[in-house]
Amino acid sequence: MLFSACEKLLEPENDNHSTLDRVYGDPTYAEGLLMTAYSYIPTNSYRWDDVATDDAVTNDKFNSYLRIATGEWSSLYNPQDLWGNGNLAILYINQFLSLIDSVQWKWTDKTLNDLYIRRLSGESYALRGLFKYFLLRNHAGFSDDGTLLGIPDCNKFLETQEDFESPRLTFAESVQSAYDDFDKALELLPMDYGDVNSNEELPANFKGVSDYSDYNTTNGDYYIQRMSGRHVVAFEARLALLAASPAFNTGNDATLWENAANYAGKLLTDYGGPNALDPDGNLFYLKDQVNKGDVTKGNYIKEILWRRPMSTNRSRESNNFPPSLFGNGDINPTQNLVDAFPMLNGYPIDDEVNSGYDKTNPYNNRDPRLSQDIVFNGSMMKSNIIHTSVDGGDDGLDALVNSTRTGYYLRKLLREDCNCDPSHTSDQKHYETHIRYTELFLLYAEAANEVWGPDGTGTFSFSARDVISAIRERAGLNQPDAYLASISSKEAMRTLIHNERRLELCFESFRFWDIRRWKNDLTIPAIGVRIEDGDYTRFTVEERAYDNAYMNYGPIPDSDVLKFGIIQNQGWN
Repeated sequence: MLFSACEKLLEPENDNHSTLDRVYGDPTYAEGLLMTAYSYIPTNSYRWDDVATDDAVTNDKFNSYLRIATGEWSSLYNPQDLWGNGNLAILYINQFLSLIDSVQWKWTDKTLNDLYIRRLSGESYALRGLFKYFLLRNHAGFSDDGTLLGIPDCNKFLETQEDFESPRLTFAESVQSAYDDFDKALELLPMDYGDVNSNEELPANFKGVSDYSDYNTTNGDYYIQRMSGRHVVAFEARLALLAASPAFNTGNDATLWENAANYAGKLLTDYGGPNALDPDGNLFYLKDQVNKGDVTKGNYIKEILWRRPMSTNRSRESNNFPPSLFGNGDINPTQNLVDAFPMLNGYPIDDEVNSGYDKTNPYNNRDPRLSQDIVFNGSMMKSNIIHTSVDGGDDGLDALVNSTRTGYYLRKLLREDCNCDPSHTSDQKHYETHIRYTELFLLYAEAANEVWGPDGTGTFSFSARDVISAIRERAGLNQPDAYLASISSKEAMRTLIHNERRLELCFESFRFWDIRRWKNDLTIPAIGVRIEDGDYTRFTVEERAYDNAYMNYGPIPDSDVLKFGIIQNQGWN
């Protein structure tokens, strides 16, 4: 009896926890492995890492991106680390792929079962390629011996210590590995999910399906938020742009730029080219656009290729409204970014001959995007005048701990129909974007200019100039665009494209990586403006403590270097 009692103590009864065996008999539980990978996509939420660049600062002194911008970035402290989550997501994907054929997705119907396997396999390869892209963006770099390295071979489910000690592939091998996953995904997935009404409407790679209703069951409207073939091609374009960029394309191989232009060009041709640019695409976060994109009503925003599901809250506004509107004023755009917005006539403000810029009235006759994205002194917000001058009250420069440090507040991505007043709060719908078409147009313009020049089109019907013209016209710049017309060289067009990308994608977590892949100066300090007695005085708000010699590339976590012998990137040892 005593031994029997001890056995029960040492071997407790089943505590009703699920085990891996359950996945074979429970398709919903099995699919949870794939859904877990979806939950790790880095763009599931905005990172607000612009405060680690020359575009913004934060008034939160404990902000992790402030810390890396001011000297704490290391292989031990890295808020831009995706090595752990990215590889964990791939681990889940590989485990899912290893058992997908053994799960009874629809045991009563072999045709449906096979179609489920096909779509889920395609999603798995697509997501694995996606995570490889992000891992390369964040962690590829040169070893001490000068080899450009990527990520370890991660195409199987890792189980042993030896598996985890797999060495890093070269960057080129890693890029090809991601392309291979994307190619497999494109064989299996439709370009877009959605119900069809007949067999004739089936996508070309699904013509073998005998009954379109089976296709609708497994690839119809229900799955429109999942990763599709169109999303795959967009990530191929992103990957190609990364590989073509100066930080990774040290020999400036033109074929790499052409790859990026071709991937993006295919999608944009199908979209309708730059003339079809969504006229309200740069305001995708405001009420009218958000309401159009409520998929429960069968509506879509033309600007948005892929996004997160909507949520109803006011957290962005609470974090970023000025103090007078009951916000924390967290993200403060810099004078650097404000200066990047041209005049209404399209000329840069430093063009003393043509711009008409007035230093005593610096916000007059500016690019309309400036007032759409940034709150400056005298701006209207929620029917209130915001004063950011030294004597501007709670919203004034450094007036409170949550007041602006630069003389500016954030407007972009915020809904002014939210109310943060504790006495009568109100929430509104928001969503996070994975891919916007404006990004793809800018991607195409950058790559096309590098390989074909400002006016070359390759096999497409539009050039880099055509794209930039459409974007600037949508922004509201005076037409005809004399400044754009004056640009004739690849170098001048490159400068303009980089600037347009900076403006159009500001606060969407691009700037941190763009300045690195372009190998631009990382140490430009964040500048603000002190407005006092009508004078506008620029001052340094925050220095940037990066090392241009190696910080274009992020570190491998020190723990993995020690545990698994992974080669660290140059400079991070």
